[in-house]
Amino acid sequence: MKGIIKTNKGEMHVTFYESDAPKTVENFVKLAESGYYNGLKWHRVLPDFVIQGGCPNTREGGKGMPGTGGPGYQIDCELTGDNQFHDRGVLSMAHAGRNTGGSQFFVCHSRRNTAHLDRNHTCFAKVTEGLNVIDDIREGDSIDSIEIIRD
Repeated sequence: MKGIIKTNKGEMHVTFYESDAPKTVENFVKLAESGYYNGLKWHRVLPDFVIQGGCPNTREGGKGMPGTGGPGYQIDCELTGDNQFHDRGVLSMAHAGRNTGGSQFFVCHSRRNTAHLDRNHTCFAKVTEGLNVIDDIREGDSIDSIEIIRD
């Protein structure tokens, strides 16, 4: 399964880690297909580290501090798969502690500053096309939509 994250800075094509993080992929795909991510903002951009989005508080008219919202439930971390390494372009589930993820995710800029995240945050996909978009995203840029492509 693949996806296209459409942003105001361009598209990132991703391939999901279905065998390594099946429940995390299922959750992300369910949210994407429901339109949950449409119109959300990238609320955290740390150069040479990550871009982070998926917080409903960043939606136009949203309430609450950006970076503190979620879908109303939490999912467990999946940390034992083969692809649990935060390389450039990897999508990983953000959380406020083990097993507290929901909708927020981040995309890694590089491997230099992310090794400490390995097997602490669930890697669930990787950008295969549009890596330059990661570098172009700034805080406040939009996630316009996420298209899921089933094989």
